[in-house]
Amino acid sequence: MRTIIAFKNPKVDNPQACHVGLGVTAGNASEMLVEHGMRAEPVAVIDGYYLRDRLRANAWPGLTHVVLCAPYIDTPFIENLCREFPRIVFAVVFHSNVGFLQADKWAVKVMREQMELERRIKNFRLSGNSEKFCRAVQSAYGATCTLLPNLYFTHGPIERKRAHWAGPDLDIGIFGATRLLKNLMTAAWASIQIGRELDAVTRIHISTGREEGGAGVMQSVREMCANVPNVELIPEPWQPWPDFRRIIRRMHLMMQPSFTESFNGVTADGIAEGVPSVVSPAIDWVPSNWMANPDDAGEIARVGKRLLRDRSAQRDGYRALEKHNAMSIAAWRKFLATGSV
Repeated sequence: MRTIIAFKNPKVDNPQACHVGLGVTAGNASEMLVEHGMRAEPVAVIDGYYLRDRLRANAWPGLTHVVLCAPYIDTPFIENLCREFPRIVFAVVFHSNVGFLQADKWAVKVMREQMELERRIKNFRLSGNSEKFCRAVQSAYGATCTLLPNLYFTHGPIERKRAHWAGPDLDIGIFGATRLLKNLMTAAWASIQIGRELDAVTRIHISTGREEGGAGVMQSVREMCANVPNVELIPEPWQPWPDFRRIIRRMHLMMQPSFTESFNGVTADGIAEGVPSVVSPAIDWVPSNWMANPDDAGEIARVGKRLLRDRSAQRDGYRALEKHNAMSIAAWRKFLATGSV
């Protein structure tokens, strides 16, 4: 058994290319699978033609499974791949829950096409990284949806101990692409409230450089923070993953009150750096006491203040991530045990 987890990267031939987003996801999944005795590797591809040519050249001898991170190859091309390589199982993973699909009409179109593709092609699997998404596909359409959850390689128990916040300055991180459903405005509002109630000089670090359907969001956040005493809004440009992790390491608290999610790697990054996050119930694998109503800035602020002083938050986050990983490994084993016939 041999698996490649293929993610799209147009700079695949550039050794200086920054593999972010789904590249990080593919790398984490591969490391976890290898850790548990399965042969897997992340592969950056330019497009479907690049993947097809590499398959024809037998670039990965003994290959049994190809997992495509996100629907970036059109359905007729995937069907041709499945027919040309009938002994390889191909899967396309949707990294969104139902709510976010309203912002991606291409993904919705491909999802419907690939439901039908799986019905007629034995070596194709429509899949999702969220159990809620897979259930929704099965319930609404009667279609099969294989669960392939995100895996996060933690390199073992987190040894670095973080003291609970004791002032006087406070650094809060709001990271990720600028999307309406990420709820950045409410996160920043709650951050201002936390700083005011704790009488702390508050630096709100927020990602910039990837505005994806969130036109106007950053300007609204800037207006909200402008001239507020003891509040500084710090834009954090998109960074290679190791540099991003170093930024997270400086935070006391992070905010991810998204209206819809399927996993949320930023929260896992925070856990790996010992930083808790206030999240919405959409990120359902974290400790329950990290969750707040995403439509209530006051509740988000209250949960955030408590987490700042919670001495067990780091341990609880790590245990939750380990539990998620154990469930996810079982799902991947089940998938990888399947063949094309």
